[in-house]
Amino acid sequence: MEYVDPIKEIDSLNKIKALLKEKSKRDYLLFVFGINTGIRINELLNLKVHDVLDRNEVKEFLIIPETEKHNEQTFFLNDNVKEAIKDYLSDIKLTGNDFLFKSKNYDTPITRQQAYRIINQAAKKAGINGKIGTHTIRKTFGYHAYKKGIAISILKSIYGHNTPSETLKYIGVNPQNEHPIRVDVNL
Repeated sequence: MEYVDPIKEIDSLNKIKALLKEKSKRDYLLFVFGINTGIRINELLNLKVHDVLDRNEVKEFLIIPETEKHNEQTFFLNDNVKEAIKDYLSDIKLTGNDFLFKSKNYDTPITRQQAYRIINQAAKKAGINGKIGTHTIRKTFGYHAYKKGIAISILKSIYGHNTPSETLKYIGVNPQNEHPIRVDVNL
């Protein structure tokens, strides 16, 4: 697997989101969901509508069941994700058993290759020159969570890494070049 970069600049993220929202609400949701949860791309693509909805309301937490490779994981669906889900589902007729990221031509989810094309093309149109791929959205989540003060031990657990240094490398953070993180509870 080739190394890809997280998207570190908020302006770049906003450009990509605007481009995707204009092109396709599904593609916009894919990106927003990924950068706000850090969910693996395969798990993201295999989500069904009933995984995120409970009686036509967007769930607060998404639970990904345990598999042979990974323990059960719970992902918080923040307001950005919830709004993107609502907006997307208001325009398309899907049942609870349909894939959330359903192909336009088949009853299957979009492929990992299609997800790559969506993310990569939007990043290029937004003027991002780094190496961009499907892992970019997962790395972007971790990078920004870390910058906002989420403990590296929590991110290590989310990613299933063995060491904090492995997680820092994965999210594109070099501890020697980093400025201190401001943790201000402002009580």
